[in-house]
Amino acid sequence: MAADIDNVGERIARKAAEPVPQPAPLHETSPATVSKTAHVQGQQHPIKIYLQVWGYLFVLSTMSYLVDYFHVEGALRSVLIVTFMFLKAGLIVSIFMHMAWERLALVYAILVPPLCLGTLVLLMAIESDYTFWTRIIFFGKGP
Repeated sequence: MAADIDNVGERIARKAAEPVPQPAPLHETSPATVSKTAHVQGQQHPIKIYLQVWGYLFVLSTMSYLVDYFHVEGALRSVLIVTFMFLKAGLIVSIFMHMAWERLALVYAILVPPLCLGTLVLLMAIESDYTFWTRIIFFGKGP
């Protein structure tokens, strides 16, 4: 057991003694090294993804327009338009704002607060409806 601990200590000491490689400043590197470094450090996405999302956004916008064109009325109209709106917003946020490639913590930091606010607004709407009908039942319609 003690021998294992000594080996670990020796390995840690050797690792600490090794020099840490430092990146060269950009003005001291050759153009070939700069392009390789820039390509490795930067994140590139194929143009195909952006064109597909553009196509999806076009289709969703067309469907939203067709809801009005075919004179869909009532709650179905509202549900369809809001659904298309959320789908388009989700595509824009995930692809064009690069949320699909971000860490989960950042995604939660951006998406959870609006969801919590939406839940609170829904709860307040339910409560206001309850209060309204309670006043109508117990106090009558008024003067």
